Amino acid sequence: MAPSAINFADKLGRFAEHWSPRVVAEMNDYQFKLVKIQGEFVWHSHADTDETFIVLAGTLRMGFRDREVVLNSGEMIVVPRGVEHCPRADAECHVLLVEPRGVVNTGDAGGALTARNDVWV
Repeated sequence: MAPSAINFADKLGRFAEHWSPRVVAEMNDYQFKLVKIQGEFVWHSHADTDETFIVLAGTLRMGFRDREVVLNSGEMIVVPRGVEHCPRADAECHVLLVEPRGVVNTGDAGGALTARNDVWV
């Protein structure tokens, strides 16, 4: 398969659901996932992996038990494995996630916001 450009705006325009990551590319065992977020997610952690959030548009508020980190368009954060966190956005925010294939979005918490894995757009 020949490499080609991936247009984030085009891919984001193909789905409307919040908290439902869509895979746009893979590199080795890692997936690049676009996700639209709005409102508050669930407190969770990932015991086996770090998780990277790159804000493409909007403002992401990453809650930790002892503080909150505010990220704007063009900024990123790496949440270390095992660290409990809760992302939220007051208005719709577009994020590129980078994480190993098979990571469950709700980590150890489960629940109604658990998205299907390996959904491509």
